[in-house]
Amino acid sequence: MTENMVSTEDTFSPDVSTLRNDALHRYELRVGGKLAVQTRFVDRPGHIDFIQTETAEEFKGKGHSKVLAHFALDDVLAAGKRIIPHDPFIAGYLRKHEAYELFIDWPETPAGAG
Repeated sequence: MTENMVSTEDTFSPDVSTLRNDALHRYELRVGGKLAVQTRFVDRPGHIDFIQTETAEEFKGKGHSKVLAHFALDDVLAAGKRIIPHDPFIAGYLRKHEAYELFIDWPETPAGAG
């Protein structure tokens, strides 16, 4: 018999959605219909250039931005494009997740430098 235990770190949010919003040039994560996290991008030939990630104040510290980063990066790869991480958050995420290493074109000025 398997028993499922929920720790205090585990949270369940049944109404979380992710999408690519081409009209606004951003990936979005919504919780209960509210925009929780957005990561803006520029769609370039053969690349998606991530430029800024923002988390709404009430959703900070809950891990939603990591979920959106994973979704967005996987979407870029599924489209056969490469990643340019000008956004410091996306750059940091990529440094921690080696699976994307072969698909990154690091900018000459590292994200967060300057």
